[in-house]
Amino acid sequence: MIRKATVNDVKKIQKLVNYYAKRERMLPRSLNELYENIRDFVVYSEGRNIYGACALHIDWEDLAEIKSLAVGKPKCGKGIGAKLLGQCLKEAKVIKVRRVFALTYIPEFFERFGFRIVDKKELPHKIWSECIRCMYFPGCKEIAMVKEI
Repeated sequence: MIRKATVNDVKKIQKLVNYYAKRERMLPRSLNELYENIRDFVVYSEGRNIYGACALHIDWEDLAEIKSLAVGKPKCGKGIGAKLLGQCLKEAKVIKVRRVFALTYIPEFFERFGFRIVDKKELPHKIWSECIRCMYFPGCKEIAMVKEI
């Protein structure tokens, strides 16, 4: 079941995201960051278990970011990531965001949904507001991708 995340999900989301962060597949997220942004998240849950998470974070009037898209190992390859991304893209359309971007190490996944690779310079608000505080800046190896809604 895909639903909006609650504060009760935060520690499970962090465990899921940081599992992949330790393997350099995504960036780590602190509990503080997750609590502050919990309204951005949707999760895939079965009972009390959280097997997937994804966030749509608004960056500017016409720009939002897909963040922390992760699916737990037991559920990988079952279309959950696609459903989570689809839910976030649907929400972006409803709130009239014109462009959605992702910074990813797995561009092939996002290409299947119409995202295209762009130069990070096309995302100035992102680079100067959040990325500049990242431990990997300026040598980040994430690939910037954008989709027009």
